[in-house]
Amino acid sequence: MSLLIPEAMAQDAGAQGGGDMFSLLMLVGLVVLMYFMMIRPQRKRQKEHEALVSGIAKGDEVVLTSGMLGKVVEVDESYIAVDTGEGVKLRFQKSAVHAVLPKGTMKSI
Repeated sequence: MSLLIPEAMAQDAGAQGGGDMFSLLMLVGLVVLMYFMMIRPQRKRQKEHEALVSGIAKGDEVVLTSGMLGKVVEVDESYIAVDTGEGVKLRFQKSAVHAVLPKGTMKSI
């Protein structure tokens, strides 16, 4: 039996040499997968939101991240004033805009 143990250790040492390369390839593959599954879609959403925010104009009907609906009555460089109804104007950062609604949405609600 003592003759089999050194042979098994020798076979194990040979397998580890290839195992290091396999581990490296798995690590690189995991990083690439993480990039395509998490980082790339997040960057795409961020660019879309920046385009949405930069395109806000007076008269647009918007939904804010808090869920509040309103009509944009004033646009500054980084802030907007939103009329939420009955003459109530609230100021928000442009980044708080979640979506721009089609015209007439607020009347139908």
